[in-house]
Amino acid sequence: MTFNITVQPSERAFTTQPDEAILAAAIRQGIGMPYGCKDGACGSCKCKKISGDVVHGPHQAKALSPEEEAAGYVLTCCGVPTSDVVLESKQVTAEGALPIKKMPVRVAHLSRPSEDVALLRLQVPATEPFVYRAGQYVEFLLRDGDRRSYSMANAPHTQSTLPGIELHIRHMPGGKFTDAVFSTMKEKDILRIEGPYGSFYLREDSDKPMVFVASGTGFAPIKAILEHIDFTQSTRDIVVYWGGRRPADLYLHDWMMALAERLPNVRYIPVVSDATADDNWTGRTGFVHAAALADIADMSGMQAYVCGAPIVVDAAKRDFVSERGLPEEAFFADSFTSAADTAQN
Repeated sequence: MTFNITVQPSERAFTTQPDEAILAAAIRQGIGMPYGCKDGACGSCKCKKISGDVVHGPHQAKALSPEEEAAGYVLTCCGVPTSDVVLESKQVTAEGALPIKKMPVRVAHLSRPSEDVALLRLQVPATEPFVYRAGQYVEFLLRDGDRRSYSMANAPHTQSTLPGIELHIRHMPGGKFTDAVFSTMKEKDILRIEGPYGSFYLREDSDKPMVFVASGTGFAPIKAILEHIDFTQSTRDIVVYWGGRRPADLYLHDWMMALAERLPNVRYIPVVSDATADDNWTGRTGFVHAAALADIADMSGMQAYVCGAPIVVDAAKRDFVSERGLPEEAFFADSFTSAADTAQN
C-alpha cells in the first residue's frame, strides 16, 4: 500500500511507495527533510511523530533510543510507515529541495595536504548545471552498488568560473573507496556522483552570531559555508573551532588563518588533542568542543554548526544545549559516519 506523509508546520505532503522509507520518499519527491548518514547511525533525521504508525529498520540506539521511540520520535531514514503519518519537523520549509542529479565527473586535480587527507577536485559536465547549498554533500556511486558520501568544500558561487566540486577525503585503511583514492586514482579518471544531499547549510534568515566546530575533514562543509559567507559579505560574528589529533590534521590551517585575518567578523581557534614534543604546538589543546565551552559562557542567542566524528557532534549537542543554553533548534550538524561506524550497528 501507499501512504500519505504530512509534515507540520510547513504542510508539505508526499506519498510513500510500498515498503519505502519516509526519507527516501521525501527525497524522491523533492521534499527537503533533514538528514545526515541515511543509515540509522547519526540521528540527524529524527523528528516527532504526531500521528500514524511507523516501523523502524536497523538503527543505532544513539540515533534513536527505545525511550525516544516510545515517546513518538522516528528516524525517517529507516522508518517505514504502515499508515498515513503526520510528522513535525521545523526544518522543512515551503521551498522544495534542490534537484538531485546523477552525473559523471572527471578527476581534475588530486593532492595530499597531509599524509592521510586527499583534496579532490571533480569537474562536472559544463552543460549540466549542478546547484547546491554550501555545506551539502554528494554520494559516489560505486560499481557494486555501494555509496560513499562526502561534503563539498567549495561554495556554490565558485561554479560560475570553474564548474566543479572540491572534496576532502580522509584515508580509512581498508576502506573500499578511500584505498582507491590513495592508491590507484589518478587525474582524468571518470566517476559517478549523485546529489546534492543534506540539511547542513547556513540558515541565512538569522543574524545571530555563530560558533562553528569541526573535527578533521569535518572542516570541508564548514569551509564551503565560510566561502559563501565571504562571498555574500555577511557581517555575522563567527568563531571557528577546528580540531585534530596532531597539527598536520589541520590541513588547511594557513587558509583558515588568512580568512580570519581578512574578515574582521571571523575568529579562528585551532585545537590539537594529542600534540607531542616534536610538533612544537603552542596553541590550544584538548577536545575541540571543550574549547568552545571554555570560551563561550552563554550560547542562548547563538547558532551552532558542528561537523565531524559522531562523538564530537554528540558531545557538542549535549553540552552546548545543557550547559550553555543553546536552543536545540539552533544546533545544526553533519555527523561523518563511515562504513565502519555503520557496521558496528
